[in-house]
Amino acid sequence: MIKLIDKMGSDVTVANVARVSLGRTVTEIGPSEQSLIDYLIRHQHTSPLRHCYASFHVVAPIFVLRQWGKHQIGCSWNEISYRYVQFDAERAGVWKPEIWREAAPGTKQGSGGQLPADLTLEAEKAYVEGCEAAAAAYQKLIDAGVCREQARAILPQAVQSEVIWTASLQALLHFLDLRLAPDAQQEIRAYAQQVERIVFDLWPVTLGAWRRERNH
Repeated sequence: MIKLIDKMGSDVTVANVARVSLGRTVTEIGPSEQSLIDYLIRHQHTSPLRHCYASFHVVAPIFVLRQWGKHQIGCSWNEISYRYVQFDAERAGVWKPEIWREAAPGTKQGSGGQLPADLTLEAEKAYVEGCEAAAAAYQKLIDAGVCREQARAILPQAVQSEVIWTASLQALLHFLDLRLAPDAQQEIRAYAQQVERIVFDLWPVTLGAWRRERNH
């Protein structure tokens, strides 16, 4: 789940920041501003994009958020802590794949096609049993009086966590460049696709220029 909670700036902001040295401002996007933004994106003069921001509430499995958290420049990040909050499997949930993929041959990362049906059943069984066992062990530790900050160590990376993520428009485009790429993990790519849709609605002229340049 990803939800927009706040934003600052517009395509007009991008154009006006780029033209501040000329002492000129506009109140709407016209052909000249469209051409200017196209130029900024095409030549990677993206500092004006740092004056626009968006904040999101993101709920995702921990392994996805650990990839996401590598994006630091131009971003702010605050996450729920199971040191303070007791994990509740029914409330937070544990992520489970809809489709199991084969390991990609000849590479240490990535994945191949869908796992055959018989192996899918085996993988599903092992996964569910492992997650349920971890959740049960966690609860036993809590019931035994173990502190939350230690008991949480047994929880799997499939546990859903939640963050508030704020990023400049420049940082958002960098995130999309990397996480929409064909070699990005499918699970984080699905989130990046949601981010792209939201960001396009906020800055359609800038995102349009970025899409055209990206597809060259």
